[in-house]
Amino acid sequence: MARRRSLEVIQNAEYVTIGELVQLSGVRYSTIKFYTEEGLLPFHQIDKKMVRRYHRVSALQRLAEIQELKQEQGLTIKEIKEKMLEEDGAEEEN
Repeated sequence: MARRRSLEVIQNAEYVTIGELVQLSGVRYSTIKFYTEEGLLPFHQIDKKMVRRYHRVSALQRLAEIQELKQEQGLTIKEIKEKMLEEDGAEEEN
């Protein structure tokens, strides 16, 4: 079993696991997993163990954006997904 990283190490890491992302964001594990499965939260597979690693900064920003769209603007997950796909497409064009 892998040794757990300290919070200080996690806060400075470039990539974090889903459990570490839970610690940093306060968002539930099942919610992050759902967002990942819906394609809202991109991840990388760095090693052969099939462990999902999230880019810490961009994942935290994306989670904050999703929460804002849900809570403040009242958008559904489907609407959020469409909006983010549009934004990601626009970024790729530039």
